[in-house]
Formats: sequence, structure tokens, C-alpha cells
Amino acid sequence: MPVRKTLNDGSVPVKIWTDDIEAEAERQVRQLASLPFVFKHVAVMPDVHAGRGSAIGTVTASATCIIPAAVGVDIGCGMAAVLTPFLDSHLDARLPALRSAIESAVPVGSHMHRRPLAVSSIWEGWGEFERLTPEVHDLQKRAACQHGTLGGGNHFIEICLDPQGRVWILLHSGSRHIGKTLADVHIDIAEEEMLQHGIRLPHGDLSYLRLGTRSCAQYLHDVLWAQAYARINRDIMLGLLSRELARIINDGEPFEPLRVVNCHHNYVAQEQHYGREVWVTRKGAIRAAEGDEGIIPGSMGARSYIVRGKGNPESFHSASHGAGRRMSRTRAREVFTEKDLELQTRGVECRKDRGVIDEIPGAYKDIDAVLRNESDLVEPVEVLKQVICVKG
Repeated sequence: MPVRKTLNDGSVPVKIWTDDIEAEAERQVRQLASLPFVFKHVAVMPDVHAGRGSAIGTVTASATCIIPAAVGVDIGCGMAAVLTPFLDSHLDARLPALRSAIESAVPVGSHMHRRPLAVSSIWEGWGEFERLTPEVHDLQKRAACQHGTLGGGNHFIEICLDPQGRVWILLHSGSRHIGKTLADVHIDIAEEEMLQHGIRLPHGDLSYLRLGTRSCAQYLHDVLWAQAYARINRDIMLGLLSRELARIINDGEPFEPLRVVNCHHNYVAQEQHYGREVWVTRKGAIRAAEGDEGIIPGSMGARSYIVRGKGNPESFHSASHGAGRRMSRTRAREVFTEKDLELQTRGVECRKDRGVIDEIPGAYKDIDAVLRNESDLVEPVEVLKQVICVKG
């Protein structure tokens, strides 16, 4: 479906792929579009909702500046999926045991591995750690022990089935504490530079770094490092999960994945658009150039999709990153009960206690409506439904 709404009162237009946008998110995208260096327009995905500084579900390009908050504080957050050779019949009555094994193998929330995993220790990215901004140099041990961990909030691990009964592993995670710290440091640096130059902005979190400056070069080094850390983090977890799946349902015999998809949805990249080389920030959006494979998950009781990009230039070759929240975590805790959670996650082996009510499916938009609104951006190629969901 083409652009549903266009705002034209900023320095550039805002193109929105939905009619369902809350007032605060619309205010944020208007503020983003008021900045003089934004290239062409701001693209807003159908899962849009308010975030820090700029709304989640926005795509922005510029040839001269980068806004750290337009990347997001969980740098490199994204999705990974593995198609296994197993079928639903292999799971039988093993779902509780498999969930327990997953929770033992992959630390969630604020927990981490007691020592760095061997597969993390050989990652070449550690050789660049000393070149990160000095504010994080005391975090290397913590970052190493958090490699291969899920985190909290809306991060999750799922075992899913497709309509053919094939078993998939699906997970959502990012760059953990090190990524958030790097983001916070550079957002603060950008704000300080705005003060030093007397630049007034609609919101402090829209502070930017000019390409060609030392501060921007340091940010680019750090953000690209964090993106690589996040991608490897997902790869490590996939390895741990594959081992546990094989142990529980395949007598410990390892298996070769039939298909792997791994994509960011909070990141920055240098790309060509409208004949110009620009830096694109995607905050809650996946890259959807023609033929690109991506993952758009639903909530913990809804379907998720593997999609293929159509390469729409209006969206800067982008698409949504999920269902998107329709209410805040605080509001969800006020509105829903544990009984609601049980009903909305019926048939899923997962937590059903008050601690995860803020992640209840009813707090999210309808994933199928989101996909319909972006039918000109991606096409679904696989439909997945979880039978196990482990929340951070």
C-alpha cells in the first residue's frame, strides 16, 4: 500500500505508511523534518510509535550530519532466524523441557555469562575496543560476558512453526549494555556541541554531529563497532540455542541450519539514494532493498514474518521492524491482568506472570495490519507462529 499520509510543514516532507500514528510520534517526526540537513524526506514506517528524541519506525538520510538518537540507544538491535531440519512432530511433549533448556543456556534480563564464551573470545572486534570512546574502556569485561545474552524489555527467543510444520529459531536482541552506553555518551556529546555553537533545536535529543568532524568520526567508529557486536551476539545465541534444540529433540546430534537470516533494525549505514551518497539512520526499521531478506516479528502471542524487500525508493529501501507498541508499558500494566495474558498467549509455552504484562499482545499493533500497510515495501515469504517464547 502506498504512502497513507504526508506532512509538508517542515524543511522536508514526512511520508507515513499508516493512518495509525499517535500524537506524540507525529510531533516527533515533524520535529525531525524541521532540521535543515535532512535529505529528501523523512520516511515513517507503519509500526511507528514515540521514542527518545525521534520516533521509533523512522528512516532519515543526510549527506552532512548524523543524529545519534535517530539510530536509537540499543545500537544494532535486530532479529535473527534459523530454519532447522526438524518438524513439529519432533517437539512432541518436549516444550517445557526445551523452554527450561533455553532459559539455562542463554542469560536473560540483566544476567550474563560468568566468563566470556570461547566463541566470543575469538571475535576480531575486540582488537578495536581500545579505539572506542574512553568513557567505555572499563566495560570490556562486562561486554565480553554479555556476548551471547538476550537482555530485557521486548527482547525474546522463540521456537516457531511455519505452516508446513517446520521448526524455526527466532530471536530479538541488540548490543547490550555496551551499546546503550556508547549511544548515551554520543548523544551527550552531540548535545554539548549544540550548546557550544549556540544551535537551538526542537528537542535536545535531536542534537547532531557534523560529518568530517572528530566527534562524528569517533561516533561512526563506535556505532559500527556496536552494530558488529550486536550481530555476533545474535549469532552466538543461535549457536547456543541450536545446541540445546539438538540435545532435547535430536539425541545431542548437531544439525546444519537450512536457512539463516540476521538483520539490524536500529542502525546507521552509508548508502546510495536518489543519486546521492548519504548516511541513512533506521530507528525501528529494516533494510528492504530489492531481494533483501528481513524479519518483522509480531508480539509474544502473534505471528512473525520473514519478508523480502521490494526496493521502494520512497522508504529509502526500508520497512517496519515489528508490530510497534500501541500503548506504553505503564499503560499496559494498568489495563491488562494476568488472566488477559493467559488468554492472549494461549497455546504458547511462556511466562504468564505479572512481570511480562507490559509485553502482552494487546499492547502492540496488529502485525497483519502493519504488513498490509507496507505491501509496497516488502512481501512475506514465511509465516511463523511461536510455540515457545522466552522473554528478557
